[in-house]
Parts: sequence; structure tokens; C-alpha cells
Amino acid sequence: MQDLENLISQLESKIPFFDKANPSVSNSTVGWQIEHSLKTIHQISLAVKNSNPIEYQWKFNKSKLFISIIGFIPRGKAKAPKVVLPDGTISEESLTNSLQNVNTIIEEWKSLDKNAYFQHPFFGNLNKKSTEWFLKLHTNHHLKIVNDICK
Repeated sequence: MQDLENLISQLESKIPFFDKANPSVSNSTVGWQIEHSLKTIHQISLAVKNSNPIEYQWKFNKSKLFISIIGFIPRGKAKAPKVVLPDGTISEESLTNSLQNVNTIIEEWKSLDKNAYFQHPFFGNLNKKSTEWFLKLHTNHHLKIVNDICK
């Protein structure tokens, strides 16, 4: 979880550039990328927290294996679920609030059962360890976009 916390800190350091855009990199702003990343962490963490670990079942998934091997999410290949898309106006204040929500749920994360899980639309059921892997992968993906926008 320390790696994810470091990535979240890097996102936090980019909040002052929330309104920066670069259409050659992305149609969205730095703020949108940060908010989407934070909403994803928050929503997935809530799903894991509210899951029943007894119901978790591992199943082989080719898509997960492929992404594990290449080590990154290709840009423009997936569409995010509506629940993790930023809505409304994005400001430094709204991003700071989202960051506080994420930090709160990350603290709760540490006490969750190892088989607490969420169902990913492409990768299937991800237990706590696999969810951490996905959250790091996803956050790093959007952090790279933020850094490219800021260049």
C-alpha cells in the first residue's frame, strides 16, 4: 500500500496545476485526471470494504495476465465506468476534499481481510492484494498523463 500512497502524494503535488491542459496529450485537464484517479481509488476501496470475503473466488483471467506482463494500461483502450468520472466543477478545493476522502479510506484499507474484493469489469474478481496492484497500475497510468500534460 506504500507504493499507492506515494503515487497519491505525487497526484497531490500536481493539484496546483489542476486547470492545465494539453490537447495533444488528452482532452481533459490535470484536475480531471487527478479527480478521476481519486474517485477510482475511493469507489474501489468502498467496494472492497463492503464485500464479503467469504464469497471471493479466484479465476484465471487472460486480460489481467496480459496487463501484468506489459506492466501498464495502454492509453485510449478502455472506457471508465460513469461512477468514477468527474462531474461538476473541479477546483483546488474539490481536489483537496477528494484527497482527504481517499486518505481516510486508505487508513481503513489496512484492516481489511485479504479476501475482501471487488469485481473489475475486465479483470474479474480482485482480492485485496490484486486490487492494490490494479490501483497502483491505474493511478500510475493517470499520473503519467498528468506529467505529460504538464511538460
